[in-house]
Amino acid sequence: QVQLVESGGGLVQAGGSLRLSCAASGRTFSNFAMGWFRQAPGKEREFVAAISWSGGSTYYTNSVKGRFTISRDNAKNTAYLQMNSLKPEDTAVYYCAAGLKSCSNFGCFAGGYDYWGQGTQVTVSS
Repeated sequence: QVQLVESGGGLVQAGGSLRLSCAASGRTFSNFAMGWFRQAPGKEREFVAAISWSGGSTYYTNSVKGRFTISRDNAKNTAYLQMNSLKPEDTAVYYCAAGLKSCSNFGCFAGGYDYWGQGTQVTVSS
């Protein structure tokens, strides 16, 4: 149905930047809300950021506001997460998610996704 593939993770020092990409295939990408989640060892999966299908609405968890930016290019069937001023506590596996829905509030953005990527590791050293 929908396949999501993340890329762009790696090892960086605190204060550095990474841009994650999520390439989608299958169903029409432009109709999906897109989200980014992360999971550190021993912790629950955490919502990070989301964007509506049109790109007109975005939402971020408080810990990344002002540092991370989510965007999408529907012509390329790709969503992005630009991560700046990275901190060691950002270390996690980052997952891309897609849902066929229209969101304008946190409850919608933070859950209810139908498809998930395999994840990409982000490690931030001190």
